[in-house]
Amino acid sequence: MSGIAIVGASAITAVGLSLAETAASARARVARLREIDWMDRRFEPFIVGRVPDDGLPPLDDALATRGLTTREARLLRLAHVALEEALDGIDVAGELPLLLGLPEHHTTLPIDPPRFVQRLALQSGVALDVRTSVAVPAGRAAPLMALREAAARLTRGDARFVAVGGVDSLVDPYVLGTLDLEGRVRNEVTSDGLRPGEGAGMLVLCTAATAQAQALQPIAWLHGCMAGQEPGHIYAEEPYLGEGLAGVFERLFADTPPPAPVGCVYASFTGERYWAREYGVARLRHAAAFDPDHAIEHPAEVFGDLGAATGAVLAAIACDAVAEGYRQAPCLVFASSDHAERAAVLLTRQPS
Repeated sequence: MSGIAIVGASAITAVGLSLAETAASARARVARLREIDWMDRRFEPFIVGRVPDDGLPPLDDALATRGLTTREARLLRLAHVALEEALDGIDVAGELPLLLGLPEHHTTLPIDPPRFVQRLALQSGVALDVRTSVAVPAGRAAPLMALREAAARLTRGDARFVAVGGVDSLVDPYVLGTLDLEGRVRNEVTSDGLRPGEGAGMLVLCTAATAQAQALQPIAWLHGCMAGQEPGHIYAEEPYLGEGLAGVFERLFADTPPPAPVGCVYASFTGERYWAREYGVARLRHAAAFDPDHAIEHPAEVFGDLGAATGAVLAAIACDAVAEGYRQAPCLVFASSDHAERAAVLLTRQPS
C-alpha cells in the first residue's frame, strides 16, 4: 500500500457544509443537534443532526420526474456536494471510479446501488465510470472497507484516480421509527442511545507518481487498511466476544505496522455503550501500538450518527487534522457498522 496519496477530501454534515467547517466544529465541540417536527413513540420530538436545506443543490430536473423517494433524493443532493468539494482542483482526465458506502438501514423501498451511482453521475455532472464503480449498503464501515480496494486498483494501474465515499440519512420517518422501536434513539428515558444524523464524505486517491505529475499536494497518505467481521454484532443472536474490531486491529498492525505509536484515533462511536466497550477490548489487546497519551475523537457527539457516511467523514476529518498538524500522526480511523462489518485505516503525514 506504499505511496497511496489522498489528494482530495470532503464532508457535509449538520455542523458544516464543507470539510473545513465540519472539522473546525468537531474540533471545537460545537454541536448542532435540534428538535424536528417528527415525534417519537412517546410523542416527544426527535433530536437530530440535519443538514440545512439551503446548503444543498436542487435535485436535477431529469431526476425529479423519476419517482425517487424523498430519502434517495436527499442522499443524491448530499453526495453531490461532497463529490464536488473532494474533486475541487483535480483533473481526473477521464471517467472516475467511485466506491461508495450506502445505508444499511432501509425504508420500505431500499436504494438500488448501481442505479444510485448512475443517478449521482447525472445529479453531480461528474463523469463517473459507472461500469467500474461499486456501491455497497454496508453502513458505517463501508467507506473504510472500500479504501483497500481503491489502493489495490491504483497499485495495479486500473485507474489514475479513485473516489471513495459514503452517504446516509437517518433523518427519515421510517428509519427513525424503527430505531425508536428498538430503543436505540437517545431521549429523556433512553440515555444509552444515538442521535440520528445525516451527511456525506468523499476521498480522492491516487499514486504518488500521479500526484507529482499533476502537482497535487497530498493532504495525507494511506498507510494501511483492514476489514473484518463481528459475529456478535448488535443484531446478532451470537454473544459479543470482541473478536471483530480487535481482529481488524491485529491484522492491520501486523500487515502495515505503524511508523510510530498511534497518536490519534477517530472512532465511530454513536453514544451507545456497545461501541465504547468494543473499542475498549480492541485497544487493550493492542496497547503497545498506541501512544499512552493518544487523543480519541468521536465527532458524532456534534453532528449525530451519520450511518454509511461515517467512515468517509471520519477519514476526511482525520486528513484535515493530519494536514493541519493539530492531531498527532499516525492516525487510526475505525468504523463499526450495526451489522457485522468492521474496518480501520492508518493515515500518516508522509508516504510509507
